[in-house]
Amino acid sequence: MVTTKSQSNVLRYDIVGSRRFSNYCFAVIVAIGASGFLLAGISSFLKINLLPFADPLQLEFVPQGLALSFYGVAGTLLELYLLYVMVIDYGSGYNEFDRNIGKVTVFRRGRNKSKNIELIYKIADVQAVRVEIRNGLNPKRALYLRVKGKGDLPLSQVGQPIGLTELEDRAADIAKFLSVPLEGL
Repeated sequence: MVTTKSQSNVLRYDIVGSRRFSNYCFAVIVAIGASGFLLAGISSFLKINLLPFADPLQLEFVPQGLALSFYGVAGTLLELYLLYVMVIDYGSGYNEFDRNIGKVTVFRRGRNKSKNIELIYKIADVQAVRVEIRNGLNPKRALYLRVKGKGDLPLSQVGQPIGLTELEDRAADIAKFLSVPLEGL
């Protein structure tokens, strides 16, 4: 969920990163699958049943148990990466429009502090707010800020498309706040 903080001269939208419910669900599913594969492979090697709901003792370690162990290790590494990404909240940040200092700030969190992205532009350099809506099998609903000499700067969060009403309202609010034209609607 994207939250909005608006004062008389500051407009701020917080962006959700990798700490989403869907990512937590996916991480749990990967962890369960990886541990099942790993336990099945280890069981076939040790000839001890470590899985209460299956009988991996009938598997030969070479090649079935070895393949299951490989999938278990690969799944565990994927799980560790997913947990790391969620702990650092990769991709989160904010879009801030501040008329007090005349700046637009777009901040996104990276893998570490040196990989964070912080773009700062003058409000006077902003030419327009652009909305891109593409429906179909792979829908896209994105919001861009057209900056003089820089092209279109994405303001939308990555992941599931934002609702049409929310996208239109946000685009209209930003365009009105910055006193620039709204394109694409």
